[in-house]
Amino acid sequence: MSRSHNRPTALRVLAELTEQLRATSSRKAKTELVAAVLRSLRPHEIEPAIGFMLASPRQGAIGVGWATVAATDEPGRGTEANDDLRRGEADDGDVSISDFDALIDRLDSITGEGSVDARVSELSIFLARCDPQTASYARRVLTGDARQGALTGVLTEATAKAAEVKTAVMRRSVMLQGDLGQAARVALVDGPQALAAIDLVVHRPIQPMLASTASDVAEAIESVGRASVEWKLDGARIQVHTVRGGSKRDAFETAVYTRNLNDVTSRLPAVLEVVAKLDCHSAVLDGEVLGFFGEDHKPQAFQDTMSTFGTHGTAPGLRPYFFDLMFLDGNSLIDQPLEQRLLLLADLLERSGVASTAVPGLFTDDAAKAEKHFEAAIEAGHEGVMVKAANSSYEAGRRGKSWLKIKPVHTLDLVVLGAEWGHGRRQGWLSNLHLGARDPASGGFVMVGKTFKGLTDELLTWQTERFQALKRSEEEQPGRHVVMIRPELVVEIALDGAQSSSRYPGGVALRFARVRGYREDKEPADADTLDAVRALL
Repeated sequence: MSRSHNRPTALRVLAELTEQLRATSSRKAKTELVAAVLRSLRPHEIEPAIGFMLASPRQGAIGVGWATVAATDEPGRGTEANDDLRRGEADDGDVSISDFDALIDRLDSITGEGSVDARVSELSIFLARCDPQTASYARRVLTGDARQGALTGVLTEATAKAAEVKTAVMRRSVMLQGDLGQAARVALVDGPQALAAIDLVVHRPIQPMLASTASDVAEAIESVGRASVEWKLDGARIQVHTVRGGSKRDAFETAVYTRNLNDVTSRLPAVLEVVAKLDCHSAVLDGEVLGFFGEDHKPQAFQDTMSTFGTHGTAPGLRPYFFDLMFLDGNSLIDQPLEQRLLLLADLLERSGVASTAVPGLFTDDAAKAEKHFEAAIEAGHEGVMVKAANSSYEAGRRGKSWLKIKPVHTLDLVVLGAEWGHGRRQGWLSNLHLGARDPASGGFVMVGKTFKGLTDELLTWQTERFQALKRSEEEQPGRHVVMIRPELVVEIALDGAQSSSRYPGGVALRFARVRGYREDKEPADADTLDAVRALL
C-alpha cells in the first residue's frame, strides 16, 4: 500500500491525534481519525505508532516509569540541564516516531550500575528536542497514561478501515497474530491476502476466548441450544503450547502463558509434567491451574491460587485442568465446532493417561440435566458452570454469546477509578472504592457504584500504597477526600443485583456490592461492560 510521503512522520502527529480523540465521543469519528493517520505512516512506523497509541510500546516493559520521567524535571538532571543541547539538536520540535522508538530501544538497553541516571539523561536529551505538546505525549506513553479513548477495539476497526478489509477479518488476524501492531503492518503493507493467511501458530500465544454472563442454567441452555456444560473452576487461566523437538528426540518444547499472554512456564512444573505425557507431536490447549487444600481436597479460592502463583518462584501445588484444544499435530482447530474439539481433547488426554486433567463436563440440551451438573459443581466447591454452544468455533479474544458463565452469586469485574480516605478505624487507609464499568462506545469507564465492604486490613494496606502510585489527582468533595487513580486495576465485586439510579453517570447502581479480590490476571479491557451491569436490573 502506497504512502503519501517519504519524510519521517513527526511524533507530534500522534500527540495531536490524541487531543482530537479526547475531544470526540463518537466511535465512528475516532475510527476515521485514526485510520487517516495510519494511512499516512511509513511501513516501519506502523508497529511502533500502534504501540504508542495504546501507551504500550512494542518493546514491552523497559523499567521506565513515573519516577524516571519525573526525574527529568529535577534540577541538574532534567530538561533544564540540557538547554544547550535543545538549541543545538531541536528540529522545530519534529522528532519522529522512529526517533521515539529508537529512544525506547536505548532506554531498554541501559542496565547495571548507574542505569537510572543514564536513563534519565537519555530521556532528558530527547525531551529537550520536543515541543511541549510532543514532550507531554512522550511522557504519557512511557508511563502508560494515553487517556485518549482509543483502545484496542477502536484501533482494530481503524486499521481495517485504513487497509480496506472487513473488521471481522482484522479482528481475527489481530488475535491470531497476538499483537495489533504486527497485524496492522501486515494489513497495511502486505495486503488483505497476507492478513487472511495469519493462523494459529504453536508458541505464538493468542488472546483467550471469553464468556458472557447468564442469570441461570435454563436461560443459558435456551440461548445456545445443545451445549457443553462444564464446571467453572475458580483458577488462573493458562494457555499451553507444546511441540516435540529440542536436544532430546522425544522432548517437548513447552510454554505456558497466562490470560495476559505472560510466559510463566518456569513457575508451573505440574503443567510441564502433564504435558510431557501427551501422545502427540504438537498441541495448543486452553485451561486453568488450580490449588486444593484439606482432607476433602477442596479447591482453593482464586485469591489463594493467585497468591501462590504470584509470590513464589514456582507453584508445584497448582494442577492443570484443560477444557479446550485449539491446535493438534500441525492442524489449527479454532474453526472446528467445540464438540469436535472436545472429542479430540478427550481422546488425547485419555490415550496419554492424563484423563483426570479434563474439566468435568457433559453435552446436553436438557436444562434439568445441566442444572444437576451445576449443583454438582457447587457441591464440589467450584464457582458454577460454563455453558458453551456445541457448534461454536474458538473466537480468540472475543466475549460473545457462545460461551456463557453461570454463578450462584452475581459477580462483576470492574475497574477502580478512585478511592476515599477512610475514617475511624480506617483512618490513614484509602478505603471506599469508586467502581467503573467499561463503556465499549467510548473506550472509557463509567462509574456505577462504590464499596468499602470485603476489604481486609491486608488489602487496605496494599491498595493504599498501590493507589498512591497510580494517583491522577486529589479532590475534596462534601464530607470526603477522594484520590482519583489511573484505571489500571480490576477488582472482582460480588453483588445482589443492580438498580436504576441517577446518582452515577451510567444510570445504574450496584446493590450490596462487596470486594471478592483484585484480579491481577486481568487488564482493564477485560472488565465487564456497562451493559452487563444494566442486565442485572
